[in-house]
Amino acid sequence: MNSDRFERSQKLRILAERLRNYKSDPTFDTINDKTPTNPRIQDPIQTSESVNNPYAIPSERIETNRAAVLICLFEGEKGDLRVILTKRSSTLSSHSGEVALPGGKMEEGDANDAATALREAKEEIGLDPCAVDVVTVLHPFHSKRNITVIPVIGIMWDKNAFNPVPNVDEVEAVFDAPLEMFIKDENRRAEEREWMGNKYLLHFFDHEVDNETYVIWALTAAILIKAASVVYDRPPAFEEHRPKFWSRSRQ
Repeated sequence: MNSDRFERSQKLRILAERLRNYKSDPTFDTINDKTPTNPRIQDPIQTSESVNNPYAIPSERIETNRAAVLICLFEGEKGDLRVILTKRSSTLSSHSGEVALPGGKMEEGDANDAATALREAKEEIGLDPCAVDVVTVLHPFHSKRNITVIPVIGIMWDKNAFNPVPNVDEVEAVFDAPLEMFIKDENRRAEEREWMGNKYLLHFFDHEVDNETYVIWALTAAILIKAASVVYDRPPAFEEHRPKFWSRSRQ
């Protein structure tokens, strides 16, 4: 076995263990009050009523305004941590052409937020749930449309096992970016915005892949800033000043 590759694998294993012990803010409101902070999904494709899954969400408690996104991390050729991103189809009715994390709304039959994120990633880009080891979930974000978005962090141990198969109705492109980019002050710009009297900053990250520049911004950028801060255990090198409604408690 190549020694450099083994060393990088060791880094991933250490990271995975640390993230499994990560505790997000325990005060956030969630319909799935039995879900542990760092769920390990052994069999994500199971019904929500499965007796083998004590953290299942009863079907009558599934909420249509709850969603999950997958922050799928893997190790690049240079040993850096990278995250899988998509560019949404330009034909979609909402957020068309924008960069996003794989994910979507919870559906009946999803055991928990991790299962939602894994199912959506499979549907959108052909990512096999068995290739991803879910290690933790982060504090939820809330959109202006009152959608509760749960970021789910997973590790893909073997990037070569993933051959993207984009769902052309939803995804125009699949690419990856260095996770550390989202706490650095390079290739970043910000715009001040205001909503309901609350001033905040929207961050934009420009990332070039094969001569095409992808702009990662708004809620997706905020989620990745948080994920990078947790993974690298340090705050961003810039003032974040996020809008209050992204972190509000649900009523």
